[in-house]
Amino acid sequence: MAERTKIRHLPTRLATGAYILNSGLSKLSADEETSKQLHGAASNAYPQFEQLDPKLFTRALAVTEIALGGALLLPIVPSRLAGLGLAAFSGGLVGLYLRSPGLRQEGSIRPSPEGVGMAKDVWMLGIALSLVLDSRLTKRRKKAKSSG
Repeated sequence: MAERTKIRHLPTRLATGAYILNSGLSKLSADEETSKQLHGAASNAYPQFEQLDPKLFTRALAVTEIALGGALLLPIVPSRLAGLGLAAFSGGLVGLYLRSPGLRQEGSIRPSPEGVGMAKDVWMLGIALSLVLDSRLTKRRKKAKSSG
């Protein structure tokens, strides 16, 4: 049986999905300088991205954000699946924050003034985990009711 999107998930899915979709759409028209900045930041945290062309990296990031934003906005996509996608994406962003020098206060995970913009991505990870956990707990409750 297909999982239905719960009404209580809609506010977080709509807000997060719209934010990510907008971010992806704006990256589609990124100029060369913006592409180099995005690629440089990602490559510093994740060296496996170094070999990618900055423009190709930015385009792939844009397409990923558009797909994820769309999945969050479309209620036909199960919350668990949308949450898993958001967890992977936001987990990568939190990793970028944790690995990038200068974004955190010395010896702490607390953000420096330069890191506040990146530190906010932890909220997306929290939203993702809430979607996944709520879907999982609802499934368990239904199973317990039907067997009890």
